[in-house]
Amino acid sequence: MKKKICFILVLFLSIPTLYAAKDVKVMQYKHVGPITVNKPFMADTMNVNGKPYEVKNLLKSTLPFDRALSSSEVLQADTAGTVSFAIPQKGYALHLFSFFLNSDRYVKGTLEVTGNGAFEVYVNDNSVGASSELTMEPRRYEIVIKYLTTEADTCNATLKTVFKSKDNVEVIASLNPEKRYTLNNILEGKDFRGIAVSPNGKYTLVKYINRFPKGKSESYSQLLDATTGRVLLQDNGFLTNARWMPKSNLLYYTRKGLNGKELITVDPTNMRETVLVDNLPEGTFKFTPDEASLLFTIEEEGPKEGNELIRVLEPNDRLPGFRDRSFIWRYDLRSGLYEQLTFGYQDTYINDISADGRYLLFSIDENTYTELPHTRSSLYKMDLTNMAVDTIWEKAPYVNQAAFSPDRKQLLVTGSGDAFDGIGLNIKEGQLSNDFDGQLFIYNLTDHKATPLTKDFNPNVMNAVWNRYDGQIYILTEDQDCQYIYTCNPVNGKIKQIVTSEEVISGYSLANAAPVLFYYGQSASNANRLYAYDLKGGKSKLMYDLSSDKLKDIVLGEVHDWNFTSDDGTTIQGRYYLPPHFDPSKKYPMIVYYYGGTAPTNRMLEMRYSMHMYAALGYVVYTLNPSGTTGFGQEFAARHVNAWGIKTADEIIKGTKLFCKEHNFVNDKKIGCIGASYGGFMTQYLQTRTDIFAAAISHAGISALSSYWGEGYWGYGYCSVANKGTYPWNNPEFFTKQSPLFNADKINTPILLLHGNVDTNVPIGESIQMFAALKILGKTVEFVQVDGENHGIMGYSKRIGWQNTIFAWFAKWLKDEPEWWTAMYPERTL
Repeated sequence: MKKKICFILVLFLSIPTLYAAKDVKVMQYKHVGPITVNKPFMADTMNVNGKPYEVKNLLKSTLPFDRALSSSEVLQADTAGTVSFAIPQKGYALHLFSFFLNSDRYVKGTLEVTGNGAFEVYVNDNSVGASSELTMEPRRYEIVIKYLTTEADTCNATLKTVFKSKDNVEVIASLNPEKRYTLNNILEGKDFRGIAVSPNGKYTLVKYINRFPKGKSESYSQLLDATTGRVLLQDNGFLTNARWMPKSNLLYYTRKGLNGKELITVDPTNMRETVLVDNLPEGTFKFTPDEASLLFTIEEEGPKEGNELIRVLEPNDRLPGFRDRSFIWRYDLRSGLYEQLTFGYQDTYINDISADGRYLLFSIDENTYTELPHTRSSLYKMDLTNMAVDTIWEKAPYVNQAAFSPDRKQLLVTGSGDAFDGIGLNIKEGQLSNDFDGQLFIYNLTDHKATPLTKDFNPNVMNAVWNRYDGQIYILTEDQDCQYIYTCNPVNGKIKQIVTSEEVISGYSLANAAPVLFYYGQSASNANRLYAYDLKGGKSKLMYDLSSDKLKDIVLGEVHDWNFTSDDGTTIQGRYYLPPHFDPSKKYPMIVYYYGGTAPTNRMLEMRYSMHMYAALGYVVYTLNPSGTTGFGQEFAARHVNAWGIKTADEIIKGTKLFCKEHNFVNDKKIGCIGASYGGFMTQYLQTRTDIFAAAISHAGISALSSYWGEGYWGYGYCSVANKGTYPWNNPEFFTKQSPLFNADKINTPILLLHGNVDTNVPIGESIQMFAALKILGKTVEFVQVDGENHGIMGYSKRIGWQNTIFAWFAKWLKDEPEWWTAMYPERTL
């Protein structure tokens, strides 16, 4: 026979005292129980602290909530919110009751749980008191009550849950597991760190990172059968640091041994380890393709200045480690000879090693401040058999990297369109090339002539590999708002896209001796996935779907492309994100986001300014790639040069107005805008040109070109591209006319300035001076510094605080909900 216990679980929501309270009753519950627990054997009546055993100590018995509740039953409450359930006649038992709380906005309140039994309350797996303050952001919270029943319980046992708040908000209690997409989904969970295919294509090394709450993380790796995807080995030790040898299909790593540093090889067929060499020199190295030698990059410390008076020799002397130099050393694996290959005042960099291991391609970069570009590159070929060196070019402008063709007769060179006297340029007369737009060239070592490969190819070249197996060049590109892989036939120059299963490819690896490619990437509405690609068959095979776990129970809104035609007839590409459960009959506030620097806003889900994250809060999010963006062709990218808002601002303003006109679900009185770095500049500049925005956010924004161009670590370098040939002394009007600071009196939009206070890219002075200007002008402005953070906010808790500051600012001005902002930044008088 079983007894009955009456269990009452009611959630009340009280609105401000001026109004009658509105009770929200929990009408359904997930329930698991009874789960029998036993009292321990009483060796003594008191414990070591002199305390007697209490029955409520049985609540210390743990249960994994997710696992237990996966087999739960749904209990329906009566109209009063009361639930009755059976308990064992004898002994002790645990019961779990759970439900979800969702708020449509930021709210603070008190969660009160009362009852005459023993219980514990958990909010998102964190133990809270029976009466505890609960601050709810607009997302889902899981409430779990762990309740202990005993044979002494009677039918009048009760439990009541009440959420009290002074705010008039809509809080919903339900069993719907649906979640919003939040910052935690980006900061936490599993992700790829890299992939590497063995030379024969039979194995793949996949590296992961697990990110935990509060900023902790761990890395590990898996060795996969490349055909089946079967995990052959998982390890957070040697595999995490392992790499493939160039041709022997062995993994290698280093470890500390009895005779110094050891170089270890691992045979993936049997996991047998072999000590290849001991007493290995310290430093980073790479194998020569013939596996006969190791080439080390060794850092030499440069001279130091005093601690009180520090002489700066040149602009780059401000950079940490600038005075240190790197040189190339060789370690012969057969003889153990360790010798220096390069020496001098300038750094030397390994570019490539020929497939036969005979020739080393290395470069030397020199700063040339008095002419553009400010860096010139010299390239040399060293015969490793006799140390003979041939000069390929000296002090060449606009050239970045070079690599041997498989037959070492040619070089694959990356650079800008201006390289090799501009043979790769494809811009209009009067334009200057955007040197952030990458191009490819083939350089013939016999006649020393360069041929452009991508002159008529619009995507921006991010990196390229000349594959030894099929002789094709594989190119990772920014292709408008996507990242795709292309192949280029070096014989006829034909370029063809590899049809991948994701819109943004983040990493890929090719086998040296087999038609095997692995890649991973994500798209606008899914997280990363890993694929194997058959280069002969031309098909992708899904190997691991991280997205299925990371997006479990998360509902995302729809994403739609939306383009418009600018005043000069150019098609400006964009897209928009709708809130989950979008209702076209409603009016939604909107956020507009635009690029930072000159790179496109791509279709990644897990980006720092994830559009879905904002859409989940009830915003329509519109993003566009205006003139000057790379990935749309050289001419389009060149519009970035000497512009600083010219044309771009007009396109953002026109796009925003047209979007609102064509989409009546947008409240055109509640539009916000946000951008970072160059995008932060654009936020400030836009407010000098228009009043269509109800709120604006500038992170690390540039307010005055006259100070930025030479102030930050990279200011003069970035400006050598963005305002090529234009300086404060030869065009002072440009530096004032296009600077938001010099037009601060035109700003009427409430603006939030965010800045890391040790930003070396865009120094915090850019926000300081704009803040001072707007304060003097009596404008609505807030300035929040993130302590100890550089250009990007990296610290876990700081990242959350920074993001919540953004959410709170938009909630205040776009939703008329100031509570979040007031809670974070209460009014103060000094």
